[in-house]
Amino acid sequence: MATINHLSSIQTPSPSIPFLSPHYSRNAPNLFFNSQSKPSLTFHLAPVNPHKPPKPRASVIALALRSLSETDLVAVPESADQLAGSFPSECGVYAVFDGNGELQFVGLSRNIAASVLAHRKSVPELCQSVKVGVVDEPDRTALTEAWKSWMEEHIKVTGKVPPGNESGNATWIRQPPKKKPDLRLTPGRHVELTVPLGQLIDRLVKENKVVAFIKGSRSAPLCGFSQRVVGILESQGVDYESVDVLDEEYNQGLRETLKQYSNWPTFPQIFVNGELVGGCDILTSMHEKGELASLFKK
Repeated sequence: MATINHLSSIQTPSPSIPFLSPHYSRNAPNLFFNSQSKPSLTFHLAPVNPHKPPKPRASVIALALRSLSETDLVAVPESADQLAGSFPSECGVYAVFDGNGELQFVGLSRNIAASVLAHRKSVPELCQSVKVGVVDEPDRTALTEAWKSWMEEHIKVTGKVPPGNESGNATWIRQPPKKKPDLRLTPGRHVELTVPLGQLIDRLVKENKVVAFIKGSRSAPLCGFSQRVVGILESQGVDYESVDVLDEEYNQGLRETLKQYSNWPTFPQIFVNGELVGGCDILTSMHEKGELASLFKK
């Protein structure tokens, strides 16, 4: 019979970070647009007794998280849009059950909805329903403590480790995919363009199904709105191109030219099939209403 002490030998999943993965390619395919790599439960802590040392933050978070048995089981819907509406895109711990209600895997993630979607696509027969515990503003230690609390509870009741968490089981733990490099519109600021920048933008949005003009790279967005857009596109599993409007070395003048081209004053800007969809607010609204899957299928 497995005991809690055996947790040290159990395969601990790394947090899934769909839009902040450190693994991405720095080598860019040359399109002549060159390219480059480049929350939720809120836990209110009770006042600390001045005569007693406070508990570590991670321990407090683990205690505040609802137990595995008390957490509601949510069926995993078929479509990506419905799934996104059923599960949060925040950080936390989640438990995956098969069609017989048997626990298969306990994981931790920086984006729960994206992780559940990935499991649904890779092992649909094992990912039929999920329990979720959101952790507010966690660090890696806090996430690990939340994961351990659910694992220990399951082991105490059943005497065994979930199959997907057994050492050597690679069904649920996958290497994060390499991030696509961000596109560069020019070979460099010191190279004179033979085609106007506006025409390059027009070619780009018409030759690619989904294009996101963001601040920063897809691996490291430099504003909250751009990060939100990247997170939504990643959770939808859509193949998209990204362009950093702040890159003055390879995209010099892009911000002002793009504003004129789209007649849209702010960033990020998302184009689908050559047409401007809008910015972060519009994409978020469509995401929450479940309208993106049909948009991306057109």
